[in-house]
Amino acid sequence: MTMKTSGTYAFAPAMGEEVLYAYSLCGVRPTALTQLHFENARMATNMLMMRWSADGVNLWQVDLQSFSLIAGQATYPVPCNTIVMLDMYYTINNGAQPIDRIVTPVSRTEYANYPNKNQQGSPTVAWFNRLLSPTITLWLVPNGQQASFSYYRLRQTQDSEFKNGTNVEIPPYFLESYVFGLATRLAAIWAPDRAVGLKAMADEAWGIATRQNQETANTYISPMTGGYYR
Repeated sequence: MTMKTSGTYAFAPAMGEEVLYAYSLCGVRPTALTQLHFENARMATNMLMMRWSADGVNLWQVDLQSFSLIAGQATYPVPCNTIVMLDMYYTINNGAQPIDRIVTPVSRTEYANYPNKNQQGSPTVAWFNRLLSPTITLWLVPNGQQASFSYYRLRQTQDSEFKNGTNVEIPPYFLESYVFGLATRLAAIWAPDRAVGLKAMADEAWGIATRQNQETANTYISPMTGGYYR
C-alpha cells in the first residue's frame, strides 16, 4: 500500500495563530480575546524568547562575525545583541593562503593579571566584556600582521511581532515547546488553575526539543602517555 502524503514541509504558523492556540490551551476562546489579551501575548512571547536566549546555546541563533584588526588597538566593539562568544580566531593574510589561528577566552580576573596589557604580538587570548555595549579585548595586542578577527557567537533572538503575519524566529522542532511555554505564561495571568499542568507539558516539550538542538560531532579524549615511558 502506497502512503499518500502532502510532499511539503511548509508548516510555519504565524505568531498570531500560535497565540490563538496558546489561549485555547488556557481555556480562553478566540471570541473572548480582547486587545489586552494580545498585548499580554506580545510581552509574554518576547519574554519567552529572551529566556531561551539565556538558557544555553540555541544553534539557530549562532552566526559568524568578523572585523578588521588595527595594529596597536586591543579593544573592539561587539554588536549589542551578542549574548556570548563561542569559537574565536584571527586571520593572517600573508599574500598567499590566509592562515587562521585560534584564540581562547579568558576571564576579567585573568586579563587583569597580565602585567603589560599593551604588549604587541600575535593574540592568544580574548576577554569578552559583557557590558550593555559589549567589547572584546585581545592579548597580545595585534602588531599589524593580523588582518581580521572572527568569532562565532550566540545572538539574541529577533523580536516577535503580530504585524504582517510574521513568524517567531524558531525552527519547526521547537514549535510545540514554544506554544506550551507561551501558554504557561498566559495561564499565569488568565487561567491560573491551568498553569501547573501547562508548565509540566512545557518542560517536557523543552527537554525533547533541546535534545535535538545539539551538534552531533564526536568528541575524542586522548591521554598523553609519552611522559610515562621516557
